[in-house]
Amino acid sequence: MLLVGGTSGIGRALAREFATKGACLHLAARDDREADRIAQDLMIRYGAPVSHSAFDVIAFESHSELVERAAQTLGRLDIVVVCVGELGDQLVAQTDAAFARRIIETNYVGVVSVLAHAANHLERQRGGAIIAIGSVAGDRGRRSNYVYGSAKSGLDRFLQGLRARLFRSGVHVLTVKPGFVDTKMTFGRPGVVLACTPARVALAAIHGLERRRNILYVPWWWFWIMLAVRAVPESVFKRLPL
Repeated sequence: MLLVGGTSGIGRALAREFATKGACLHLAARDDREADRIAQDLMIRYGAPVSHSAFDVIAFESHSELVERAAQTLGRLDIVVVCVGELGDQLVAQTDAAFARRIIETNYVGVVSVLAHAANHLERQRGGAIIAIGSVAGDRGRRSNYVYGSAKSGLDRFLQGLRARLFRSGVHVLTVKPGFVDTKMTFGRPGVVLACTPARVALAAIHGLERRRNILYVPWWWFWIMLAVRAVPESVFKRLPL
């Protein structure tokens, strides 16, 4: 398994859960030293074969090499997981176009680039799975985080099309859409309620993959919350302090 974003809160939890199942892992992360510490810990605790490499999601020219290196190191690539994200600051993004672009490149353009290379590899192999971490923020544009939300919305549609494309090749695509998750990205931010743990997201993702789910809200009740949110007419929604 190639795990992109292996030092993130959700990435660590996923690495741990897959390691307990005997998976061979390749962690890709911007902080290669931390990835090495995680790899060493997993090997000691679970005896899992874990390799790692430095990775930057907006260094687009390195993405093809990453996928090929992971496949060569592992011997075969069965699962690709991408849990890269940067919430950013909406107020800064409103006045700083470069900052807004960074949020979009990190959460959408870079992720799409990695997934495009991974999809081509798995399609040629005619088997495997992709897990991508999206967000309920992509279900509707809210004034408080619409730059981040727009990137996650675009990713949601990309994954939907990718799922349809890869279906006949035996490659399954799972979109995981958590609500608030208790990680460094959300720590101390106002309005963070009903937060779940990265471990809960990881377990749900693995169970969703085993059940061949297409889209998975975590916790499950976010499906009903977002269903209600999407049903609010635009004439009303734009007046809400969300």
